[in-house]
Amino acid sequence: MPVSVANGTRKALQFQALQRSYWGPEHMPRGRPRKDAAPAQKKASNGATLGFEAQLFLAADKLRKNLEPSDYKHVALGLIFLRHISVAFEARHAELLEEDALAAEDPDEYLADNIFWVPAEARWSFLQASARQPTIGKLVDEAMKAIEDANANLKGVLPKDYNRPALDKVMLGELIDLISNIVVDAPGEQARDLLGRVYEYFLGGFAGAEGKRGGEFYTAQSVVRVLVEMIEPYKGRVYDPCCGSGGMFVQSEKFVESHGGRVGDIAIYGQESNYTTWRLAKMNLAVRGIDSDIRWNNEGSFHKDELKDLRFDYVLANPPFNVSDWGGERLREDARWTFGTPPVGNANYAWLQHILHHLAPGGRAGVVLSTAALTTKLSAELSIKQRLIEGGYLDCIVELPSQLFYSTPIPVSLWIISRKRADWKRPDQCLFIYARSLGRMTSQTHRELEVDDIKTISSTFRAWSQCSADYVDKLGFCKSATIADIKRHKYTLAPGRYVGFVDELDSTEPTGDRIKRLLAEYQDKKIHVASLETSFSAALGALDIKV
Repeated sequence: MPVSVANGTRKALQFQALQRSYWGPEHMPRGRPRKDAAPAQKKASNGATLGFEAQLFLAADKLRKNLEPSDYKHVALGLIFLRHISVAFEARHAELLEEDALAAEDPDEYLADNIFWVPAEARWSFLQASARQPTIGKLVDEAMKAIEDANANLKGVLPKDYNRPALDKVMLGELIDLISNIVVDAPGEQARDLLGRVYEYFLGGFAGAEGKRGGEFYTAQSVVRVLVEMIEPYKGRVYDPCCGSGGMFVQSEKFVESHGGRVGDIAIYGQESNYTTWRLAKMNLAVRGIDSDIRWNNEGSFHKDELKDLRFDYVLANPPFNVSDWGGERLREDARWTFGTPPVGNANYAWLQHILHHLAPGGRAGVVLSTAALTTKLSAELSIKQRLIEGGYLDCIVELPSQLFYSTPIPVSLWIISRKRADWKRPDQCLFIYARSLGRMTSQTHRELEVDDIKTISSTFRAWSQCSADYVDKLGFCKSATIADIKRHKYTLAPGRYVGFVDELDSTEPTGDRIKRLLAEYQDKKIHVASLETSFSAALGALDIKV
């Protein structure tokens, strides 16, 4: 139902009161959200209280009325970004006014502190005062343009279509009021951190609301944390060739800070082929104060590698699964295919080789791939996989549970690959982790890994890689296998083949959920078979054989 102006104002005041009471989880909403709204959660799996962010998202989601989530996310996230840079600017502006009034109006004073210059007409205080005016859409567009004009690295990044007729200006004003109350009474640094959390929560919320399409720009935070905790990007260059909205980079920076490092200890590089998603990434990183070199072109990393001459200490990637139309037929002699030419019908092993191509000596990568890549029998893929294994590039395979991703309900796999350091202690082994039983269902369709799950996986890998006495093979969960073991299994990389099973059936999984998952896995296998047929047909065509 449409939300009235009065009701929206009342909700904003309620949120202000909630914030002053420390945003406790006891303030969870009791109303029933729409089916496409992200569910509120009392506590996130990373242990942080998120009651306020959840309620804010629900209130903002109600304001969108009939606007599609895929469209509305740009409205909301653009305003959160604008609020963020205004908070940072206004805090520094107040400090400079006390020191030197002239310096307070010098853009270079802000650039030195990694703060965006915000012109007077773009400052949140001005927009907030005008929120109920019928011209608010025009004023927001002008504010976005003024910020882009004043900050070259934001050129072409910010949304500038708030004045379009289809966007309800009353709703827009209410949303501005709602966002205005996020940081009432909070000091500058705390306010900026809170806005970063809100932006991150909204990205996940909109990904959930969009379902499969949401997975195109967002990787589940708990999965990203597993990868980051496993490859441990303490210092150096970090790269993502298909970076989506930048979640891998945000978690990498959090990892560095949580281990006593500084923002800036790692240098961020990435590429994204979807222009709209690239803009989300640029804003996401800017909200966190993360410097980055994120490139965009619509041809993608395979066909126009923007960073082809660079090598990286760490690579984190969640490439699209089982892509059949990646243009592989135009890259048959590419220099990246040092382990073999990948099939034109599936890009999985093209991604692995692209990533290895960009790894510096001693570098390590964490990659999310479909489980179909583990058991492929396609000749070209099997040959590449064999060379990766026998060359000692594969460190670990983790099979994760189903329903972690908005884009697919099927289980996925994590690949840890590396160009080994001279002191690597397990040159002829690979660790297999079967983590299908981990995580908890946060809704009927979505699962999350909890803090203990993330720790279990990452600490197991860490102990194994360090040859620690803390590591032991565990039936049904982990196994250190030799290359000879893998060869005996005909190079299949499914962890279940190595760890053994305590119980063939997961008794904690409801029958209905199990049926849905198995059907989804069946559909994934059909897609894989179709990609094999495409590759086979292409091979026959190259030999001028007609079937």
